[in-house]
Amino acid sequence: MVMQRAQQAEATRTALIEAAKRLFAVRGYLNTKINDITAEAGRSAGSFYSHFASKEELLEALLQELAGTGDELSRDGEHQSDFSQEQAIRYHVAAYWRVHREHRATMLALSQAALVNEEFAGTLRRFRRAQFDDLIDHLSNISNLPASPAVTLTMMAAMLECVPHLWPEVPEDEAIEATTRFIYRALNGRDY
Repeated sequence: MVMQRAQQAEATRTALIEAAKRLFAVRGYLNTKINDITAEAGRSAGSFYSHFASKEELLEALLQELAGTGDELSRDGEHQSDFSQEQAIRYHVAAYWRVHREHRATMLALSQAALVNEEFAGTLRRFRRAQFDDLIDHLSNISNLPASPAVTLTMMAAMLECVPHLWPEVPEDEAIEATTRFIYRALNGRDY
């Protein structure tokens, strides 16, 4: 009986998360209400609060899911960590595009929530800093960075986050190649 309740609780939590993703993709984070999420999930309004204290807490669960996807990618055998090599840059750019494609609605929701909720904006900044900490050593073989490592990674992240929104119709292969070439030139001062 206890196991069955735990499974039901997990099924409800999963249903709420999946419903939120669908609604964020269609309506955006700011236009989605908790009642919309519970209705989409086919659950009672009270069930939401058994799992999340707020819509921001649900978004933090989506942020952890996003982080898990990135962690999985960094453990595969193709991962390279030397940004003086174009293959390493291409790997990371392609991984970003894959994560963005799979989690587009979540990534947009994160940005929207950070605009209106300073506490969540702080959570997102800490998440990004942790991501940068994982990448800082990727710059160690580059002798003449365009800025400090932290600023360099921030500029790279800004470009990666903006390109899919500003240029959504570009074929993914073209976007990956153009972005890789741009970052490689910026970091290494030459084309590959």
